[in-house]
Amino acid sequence: MIRTGLTSVTFRQKSVGEIVDMAAEAHLDAIEWGGDIHVPSGDRAAAERALRLTREAGLFVSAYGSYYRAGTGQDFDAVLRTAGWLDCRLIRVWAGDTASAECSGSARSAVTEDLARIVERAAREGCRVATEYHARTLTDTLPSALRLLGDVPGLRTFWQPPVGSAPKENLEALERLRDRVESIHVYHWAPALERRPLSEGGQVWRAYFEQVRRMDGVHTATLEFVKDDSVSQMLSDAKALRNILERQPF
Repeated sequence: MIRTGLTSVTFRQKSVGEIVDMAAEAHLDAIEWGGDIHVPSGDRAAAERALRLTREAGLFVSAYGSYYRAGTGQDFDAVLRTAGWLDCRLIRVWAGDTASAECSGSARSAVTEDLARIVERAAREGCRVATEYHARTLTDTLPSALRLLGDVPGLRTFWQPPVGSAPKENLEALERLRDRVESIHVYHWAPALERRPLSEGGQVWRAYFEQVRRMDGVHTATLEFVKDDSVSQMLSDAKALRNILERQPF
């Protein structure tokens, strides 16, 4: 099953209430609340307000985008408490702060050991931890991501198409990561690093989601990086996303 959602960080300048209203207007299912602006780690009042407004709009919290960077000494217990206040069972983290090609053996070990620690810690509270498939971390290439996931049993991953990557490469990555993919961040960028309407990438996203449908579990297709940071574009992208998932024409 694939549900739909919106990352709150898509609109950092908007309030929690505005983001909830936009997600509801877009007929999405969920919101991934970010820890950098809207629901800071350790802020119980912010988390409980975000949860209340989300539920009142008929939505659910799909994930807590914590911005926790493994191996850097941050406080994961505060992150875990915040996820609990959001009634959320999925925490997104980053695999360190160094590109895999530049990471020393000792630094990689520190990130790996910390991820193993927080995965175990979260599991005791009924939560899953997933890295983001992200540049300048240890998930910035497929081989490095696979190695990391192999070294940390229980660790999950979000997936998004790396900007500039070819669809064939992305389909291979989805296939090789399939047992560990938790959810998907959805956007469409032109090769020149320009944000474009999702409908322009509709055909390739149909192929990506055919891969996702063959995976076990429930995944959330979460909109991110809309063109011009535009609310109207997000609403159009949400419609395009529904058309992609329902195999309807644009």
